[in-house]
This record gives sequence, structure tokens and C-alpha cells, in this order.
Amino acid sequence: MGFWSRTFTWWDGDTWGTKLFTWMNGDKVGSDDRGNTYYKSKKGRRWVVYAGDNDGSRVPPGWALWLRGTIDGLPEDSLPPVRAWQQEPEANATGTMAAFRPDGALGGGKVRPASTGDYQPWTPEE
Repeated sequence: MGFWSRTFTWWDGDTWGTKLFTWMNGDKVGSDDRGNTYYKSKKGRRWVVYAGDNDGSRVPPGWALWLRGTIDGLPEDSLPPVRAWQQEPEANATGTMAAFRPDGALGGGKVRPASTGDYQPWTPEE
């Protein structure tokens, strides 16, 4: 990524301002398997530097709890082990082609089934 795009864009990771603030005030606490890095200041403020797309739905649940201050310790130390039936969380797909589209929706590719016959549309009296 070029110098100017890293200076002024916030949607592709951290900007120079975020880098400077993090360098001056942040202590690295950990990172997740998606490459996001988590920091904490001496005053207790917590933040994340995203790896790529700045989308909060890409923060794993344990780290989301840590960011909000719900748990004090790191997720791997404070949370119970992952159970066999638990699924990996998915990122929010709104606005993408992977988003849910019901039958009949634009871009859904399917036609809404006909009504069952118990529906009578309202028509104004003349």
C-alpha cells in the first residue's frame, strides 16, 4: 500500500495517526488467528488494530469481551475451552454476494412462491 493511501484511509487497517498513538500509548496484549492485534494503555483503554478490513464483526467473541472490559484477563486465560459443538463465528456478510436473500429478493435468483389463496388484496371502493 502506498504512503498516501496509508496516511488518509482508515478502512484498510491503521493509519499513521493510529500507528503513532499506538506506539506512544499502547502495550501489545495479544493477537488473534485473523491477524488482529490488541493493545491496552496504562490508563486502561483497550483497542484493536485490524489486519486489513476494519470490520468489528471480524473480532472473535473472546477478544470482543476483552475489548469491552467484560473480562479482565486475556480470552485464552479467562474463558472456558471451546466445546466440540461450537462453530467458528462468521463475519457479517451484509452488502456482499454472500448475504442472505430470501426468495423473490433482487439478486436472490429465485421466485417467491405464489400465495396460498387465503390472501385477498385490498381494493378501494369507488
